[in-house]
Amino acid sequence: MKMRELEDRTGVHRETIRVLLREGLIPEPARPRKTVADYGEEHVQAILAVRRLQRENRLTLAQIKALISGEGTDGRVEASAFDQLEQLVAHRVGVDGPPVMIASLLDRYPHAAEDARTLARIGILDIIKTEQGDALSITCAQLIRIWGDMRKAGFDQRLDYTPEILGFYTKAADFVGRWEASTFMERVEGHIDVDEAATMVEHALPLMLDFFGLLRQRAFFHHVDAIRAGAEADIPNDMIMPPTTRP
Repeated sequence: MKMRELEDRTGVHRETIRVLLREGLIPEPARPRKTVADYGEEHVQAILAVRRLQRENRLTLAQIKALISGEGTDGRVEASAFDQLEQLVAHRVGVDGPPVMIASLLDRYPHAAEDARTLARIGILDIIKTEQGDALSITCAQLIRIWGDMRKAGFDQRLDYTPEILGFYTKAADFVGRWEASTFMERVEGHIDVDEAATMVEHALPLMLDFFGLLRQRAFFHHVDAIRAGAEADIPNDMIMPPTTRP
């Protein structure tokens, strides 16, 4: 497609599209001749991903560029943004995207390598083997940053907070994700087409992340109060972890 059709498909002016090209946020078009540029569906999707990151996650172009380069950002980034970022990287380079080298995290997060190995062992993330060394996807690198920031806040070995305790979250995430997936499929199968269902999921997942986060916050303080009062916390048996023990 030509630039005019790309503008129509995305609702983005050509000058803005040229900025995205200059910043390397979207792939270069095919150029059958010097003065001719052909754009494809990957350009539409990449531009829309950038716009969603700007609109829904309040990210600037500089922040988006830093994040897809694995540099992180000092500002808070919503969890829902990282799926968009990985999609954007895939559109930009035509593959799964350049991984974030674990070594690049060590200056800010000295325990990044050992934390990555621990979280990989308990199934929270995957380590990518490259010729340059061990690496992570953008989302997995953010998990390491988050745990590193938790360490800095005092959640460390001094209080028996180690990455092993995060294994609980795989159970919790699987429990919630399984229920959400089965409920969604029961409601939509045979009623709407695949494209409409995909659009619903695209909009719903970020919203439900926020919704579930607020529910967790309410539950946390409810159970803190209950524990202080000596009451039993009401947790499903299959989601209870054994208590930690100090040596």
